[in-house]
Amino acid sequence: MRIAIIFGGSSFEHEISIVSAITMQKVLKGTELVNIFVSSDREFFLIDAKDMKSSTFSSGAYEKSKRLQLQKGGFVAGGMFGDKKIDIDTALNLIHGRDGEDGKIAGLFEFYGISYISPRAEACAMSYNKLYTKFFAKSIGVKTLPYELLSKNSERKITTVLPVIVKPARLGSSIGVSIVKEPSELDYALDVAFEFDTDVLIEPFMEGIKEYNQAGCLTDRWELSIIEEPQKAEFLDFEKKYMDFSRDGKVTSAEISPDIASKIQESFKAIYDPLFKGSLIRCDFFEQNGEIYLNEINPIPGSMANYLFEDFRGMIGRLVKHLPHEQKITIDYRYIHSIQSAKGKV
Repeated sequence: MRIAIIFGGSSFEHEISIVSAITMQKVLKGTELVNIFVSSDREFFLIDAKDMKSSTFSSGAYEKSKRLQLQKGGFVAGGMFGDKKIDIDTALNLIHGRDGEDGKIAGLFEFYGISYISPRAEACAMSYNKLYTKFFAKSIGVKTLPYELLSKNSERKITTVLPVIVKPARLGSSIGVSIVKEPSELDYALDVAFEFDTDVLIEPFMEGIKEYNQAGCLTDRWELSIIEEPQKAEFLDFEKKYMDFSRDGKVTSAEISPDIASKIQESFKAIYDPLFKGSLIRCDFFEQNGEIYLNEINPIPGSMANYLFEDFRGMIGRLVKHLPHEQKITIDYRYIHSIQSAKGKV
């Protein structure tokens, strides 16, 4: 099986995507990988395995690699004797943030008929924007924290009682996120968040709340990860999450009751099926007094949350065999022909 790892992109999370792609070289060892880098200018480059190191990208050395183009059925490299197709069985979308999680790459793969592991366009729309995630969760009966929405040009007044969390609506990896404990801190926190997005969510910051991560996918059966309780911290900032994305070792299960575990897993299943079929996602949940709240959906989690699974490589192989495919539509121009016949035209 040949899997193309698609990474990089025009995103604030570009570097995190590179870290995730490098980690995949270790966790998918034994699988034939084709590494396709998307530059910040949205050009495709075929990266040799020996060049899958951070300096290749930070130095700009990737520009010496073969440039690729998308055509019907896959990627091709131009050459002296014409285009040569890059042989792959499926693509793994590993672009975090814009381009990867907003539906652009998914749309391209659908358009060009490429098999791929990733949320489809509709799923991207619901998970890329945290506001839409809340709408979606409410529609399927999954609770979320209360919130306020502020736009860049709106009045900077909030009604949520401090302390609060300020977060950009369309960004992950805790970039631009701040905890505001005093009124004097709000303006600065909003300035930081608005550097990355035009819309910002305000949520209550609740002391002592428990956080749990659940990842998984649906193949011919449910393949759920262990439930992880992230490291103890006020919240996981960008630096902690950046390091977290390079993880390739296993973690231990959270010590929680069967009842709480069941609630988390049922909430995850409700979120995943059917919207996220064809992808491997991670959902972050809060728990307080036995109630489960969805914090956010990670449609393309860092390093694909490999560290939460016992048999990650085997699961990816099974997922490849159970990817959804777009319905084939046959165009026969029957309607136009009937009009032409009615008008006496051939």
